[in-house]
Amino acid sequence: MEDGKQATPWSEGPLEARKFPALGLIIFCVLCCWLPAQQQMLQPPESSTPEKDVACQGLRQDPRLHWQGGPALGRSFLHGPQLDNGQLRVQRDGIYRLHIQVTLTNCSSSVKSLVSRRAVLAVGICSPAARSVSLLRLNFHLSCTVSSQRLTYLAHGDTLCTNLTLPLLPSQNSDETFFGVQWVHH
Repeated sequence: MEDGKQATPWSEGPLEARKFPALGLIIFCVLCCWLPAQQQMLQPPESSTPEKDVACQGLRQDPRLHWQGGPALGRSFLHGPQLDNGQLRVQRDGIYRLHIQVTLTNCSSSVKSLVSRRAVLAVGICSPAARSVSLLRLNFHLSCTVSSQRLTYLAHGDTLCTNLTLPLLPSQNSDETFFGVQWVHH
């Protein structure tokens, strides 16, 4: 090359050969911008993604966990399913992704060995009674936290209940204990 400059694949040769790196960069940029936008369009709208945070107070007399949701809780969306007396009620038929995580309050090694072996978290459709079905049953074993998710069909009016072995208490920290459903398909 003239002027003492070093030759690179981009700086010499026919014009067509020099276009390939630029063309590759353009294709890369288009794919990086276009693919995420396409994937976002495939996602169900955020309004159908409710997440409810647990709110248990004092000693529990009922094995059911009662959930609450609202803008003050940060990650809660109330469009779509509704809360009915602390239980999640579905407003439209479809396939839903159900997700739950529960962390026990004051879970130390002594508590783990005594209580956690028999501690169970159960999620099911509790009403209408004709559709009463168990969806998840999780054992804590020797752990302080259980979590799971699954896809399941839910019908309009189905109410989901979550039961935790008495007298255990769930953590009220919404990063440790949460429950929700996300509409996936009708």
